[in-house]
Amino acid sequence: MVERRAETLVHTLKKVAAALKQGEIPFALGGSFAVWAHGGHSSEHDVDFLIREVDVDRALEALVAAGFIAERPPEDWLVKVVDDDRVVDLIHRPVETPVTDTTFAETIVRPIDSIHMPVLSATQLMVHKLLSFSQHYCDFTRGLPLARSLREQIDWERVCRDTRHSPYAEAFLVLLDRLEVVAYAGTPEGKGTP
Repeated sequence: MVERRAETLVHTLKKVAAALKQGEIPFALGGSFAVWAHGGHSSEHDVDFLIREVDVDRALEALVAAGFIAERPPEDWLVKVVDDDRVVDLIHRPVETPVTDTTFAETIVRPIDSIHMPVLSATQLMVHKLLSFSQHYCDFTRGLPLARSLREQIDWERVCRDTRHSPYAEAFLVLLDRLEVVAYAGTPEGKGTP
């Protein structure tokens, strides 16, 4: 049943990407399917796309024209579209950082079941995951599969630099060091635990 659900999510993902491409709306695949696109293990089963805030209305119009139902949830950092019972998040401000042209410049084009599309880099995925941790949500089991399966593709020095203001990110990076997944690069020397 899980495999069937994943197949239908891939079909929905492809429909969204095709509609955004046809509408010439810049986007990038994010979240668990981006991890999967890079060859990593993902334990989540949802679809996330990143778009610029200025493109939200155009994206919803294009997707409604393609047969999706648009939703504007109370959260002010995303909108959603629904395909049958499958929900796709269109995120324009992940981890309180607006999606910009620079966001798209850091993507890698990958094939997703025969459709080529821009995918967030493994480094940016790791940064987003670490910055999502807070005092209200700090589930490291969501970040460990990403870190382990994509560790060779991740620029860990950049991850440390971009997340240095977060004690939750630092704790996760120290955990990775202690588990011998990657050496912690947050010390002045750039190696070893603090």
